[in-house]
Amino acid sequence: MNNAPKNFMIIAGHFNENDSYSTTRLEGMDDWLMTFTLAGEGYMEAGGQIKNLRVGDLSLLRPRVPHVYGTAKQKNWEFVWIHFSNSFADTNVLPQDGLITHHFEQQVLRDRIFDAFKRILSDFREQGHLWHELCLSSLREIILLYSKQENSKLDPRVEEVLYILATRMNENIQITELGNSIGLSPSRLQHVFKENTGESIVATLNRMRIKQATYLLTHTNLTASEVAFNVGFQNYNHFTRQFNKYIGMSPREFIQTVRMTNE
Repeated sequence: MNNAPKNFMIIAGHFNENDSYSTTRLEGMDDWLMTFTLAGEGYMEAGGQIKNLRVGDLSLLRPRVPHVYGTAKQKNWEFVWIHFSNSFADTNVLPQDGLITHHFEQQVLRDRIFDAFKRILSDFREQGHLWHELCLSSLREIILLYSKQENSKLDPRVEEVLYILATRMNENIQITELGNSIGLSPSRLQHVFKENTGESIVATLNRMRIKQATYLLTHTNLTASEVAFNVGFQNYNHFTRQFNKYIGMSPREFIQTVRMTNE
């Protein structure tokens, strides 16, 4: 069953083309075109700009902008693409340029964007119950990730470390491992990280863990020691010291405060 409203269109595909591939639209299109390059090299020309599209490049072409795009000479171009209607509200976060491009350096973000494209491809092809809403959710994720990156003042390598800390918060993460993941020595990583965030990697991780601990203590029946282990502290006394440092009270006092509030 097709649940898409009549005034909205979304089409998606996955191409791998040699250098004979080219598309010219002298009057543009009525919809947006988004591409994400997986391998090789393509190009896009619009609004007086010529952009080479390489691995990790996201491009967005506005409606009614004349354009030419295709595979670069003597190359292959593997990319995923989406056409979607101009009525999609979330495009209001995008610049007004006719052609918008952004290079995602971090592999974790490339993987996240490709995963969103794959969900769109799957839901579009299946067109099962609520397929349209699922496609829009994934499209929204891609656009918001782009907007976040464009407006971020952090070094991309620091952003990748923050993502790793957030997703592996309860693990015993070594600074050497973090440095290896982004190509920096441990000492250089710590310098760049503090220069960007104002605090050390260890302090940032502890703050993340304690914030998560307050949520668990507030919304679950876990004990303080269970919460400490859940968020990554192996030593309960260390957990209580860090909790006092960031929250201003012990975990036991925090639990009592929450219970009094809820009564």
